[in-house]
Amino acid sequence: MSEIPRGRSETHDGDTHLLRFTVELPHPPSEVWTAVTTPEGLARWLCAADPLEPRLGGRVVLHRLTSGDTEDPGRVTAWDPGSVAEYTVDPTHGRIRFHLEPGPGAGADGSTVLRFTNELRGPPEHRLDRLAAWHDHFEWLARALDGHPADWRERTTERWLHLRELYERDEAPWPKWEP
Repeated sequence: MSEIPRGRSETHDGDTHLLRFTVELPHPPSEVWTAVTTPEGLARWLCAADPLEPRLGGRVVLHRLTSGDTEDPGRVTAWDPGSVAEYTVDPTHGRIRFHLEPGPGAGADGSTVLRFTNELRGPPEHRLDRLAAWHDHFEWLARALDGHPADWRERTTERWLHLRELYERDEAPWPKWEP
């Protein structure tokens, strides 16, 4: 698909989906932490966040920069500075968790392993939509960390649609073998 590894998912009780991504980023954990836990960092690859109160129980409101000023309110539901940030955001987005670990190249200029989970509810199509969306966002995160933040005016849905098709195709059942 791309240099971002394919996300995985599992479904429970028919409409509860758990999405998982493990992404190694060639940047130190402090840089990745800033990208996933500050309004300035999030705006470079995901969305605007105002307010974002960096503490357990703090308020967070995510503003989508590609579809007008849509507000998605929530709470900070886990906060361990430097390693875990979790936001639970309205029913559409569910629980979004970023868990950072030093990567195999740990050191002053080391890498970071980002273990991401998103638990949400919705129909099966919603799960595929979110897998493609997060994959796309992690591509934007990698570019932002490399010094190329998102230019929201130029962003289109073309890449998301391509990723969505790939995730759907990968899940299609194998054709029945007939001798």
